[in-house]
Amino acid sequence: MSARAGGTHRYRHGLVLGKFYPPHAGHHHLVRSALEHCAEVTVLVCAASVESIPLDARVRWMAEAHPRARVVGVVDDIPMDTGDPAIWDAHMAVFRSGLRGLPHPVDAVLTSERYGDELARRFGAAHVCVDLERTAFPVSGTAVRADPVAHWDRLSGPVRAWLARRVVVLGAESTGTTTLARALAAHYRDRGGVWADTRWVPEYGREHSAAKLDALRARWAEAQWEDVEFTSDEFPVIARRQNEREEEAARAGSPVLFCDTDSFATTVWHERYIGGRRPQVEEIADQVDHHLWLLTDHHGVPFEDDGLRDGEELRPWMTERFRAELLRTGRKFIQVTGSHEERVRTAVTAVDALLAAGWDLADPLPERQR
Repeated sequence: MSARAGGTHRYRHGLVLGKFYPPHAGHHHLVRSALEHCAEVTVLVCAASVESIPLDARVRWMAEAHPRARVVGVVDDIPMDTGDPAIWDAHMAVFRSGLRGLPHPVDAVLTSERYGDELARRFGAAHVCVDLERTAFPVSGTAVRADPVAHWDRLSGPVRAWLARRVVVLGAESTGTTTLARALAAHYRDRGGVWADTRWVPEYGREHSAAKLDALRARWAEAQWEDVEFTSDEFPVIARRQNEREEEAARAGSPVLFCDTDSFATTVWHERYIGGRRPQVEEIADQVDHHLWLLTDHHGVPFEDDGLRDGEELRPWMTERFRAELLRTGRKFIQVTGSHEERVRTAVTAVDALLAAGWDLADPLPERQR
């Protein structure tokens, strides 16, 4: 069914509802079709409490993908049974609660489902069936949950960022964190296919530090790194920007992202330069899920002073502080040591095990069979 000539819409208010668990290209095609046919569109995200992806995340993702649509969410913990009128009534009560207070009644329901006719009838609306056989976008939420990697190209940036396995390389100064992060990203890119977009995120704190030194030298040409002074208030800024850059990279990358340090590491760097803890930095660090930390050993790595380092004697202390904080906070980590080649092999083995474990997304409530 297509829009009328002259840019007018056939329907006043279209409804698209579903679990969007997670949203994929087929869902977005459905919403785009609704926006073509309807003057206004409401997307109703219905999530069950047993599901792994939070309702608010799904609402946020759909709203970002379709800014012209109204996106609302409801909790729907009622099992589905399309043959039971009482179950239908219970679901409709949930649906109507999510639509309460909207300015116009629904006059079109757009689905790619066989139950679409009954759903539309219960709303007193027309049913617009879109790609029932899923030929335009052969994907489903069930398939994505079973194997996100196989359907990575059907997922939008925010969903990729949520699913991406984030691996952090952290350690004391001059222990090879950047070298290892780059090498791991290159290793997975070489696998090709979906992995060709594997990325690594540089350490923002280093960029921040270089800018401070440059600014000081603009006023005092002879300034050296030891003349640079930090304040506690800079570290939340560093942690927040590190998180933002990770998010940008994860949205555009492959199912694994490598991070040269992270906002959690910033909590230890605060201790190194300022002394003591900064709860705000810890709160920022807890806003992002990482899945594996690789702690680089200082043994066997010569200290190189690149103009932004002065802590060779502090490397053993820093290594132990990272280890202690990783243990205290319950983060999953391994320590990598030996030659560069040995470190890469150890890291790849750990990352492959992480990826092989999969995503373990909970099944939705089962549909009752008759």
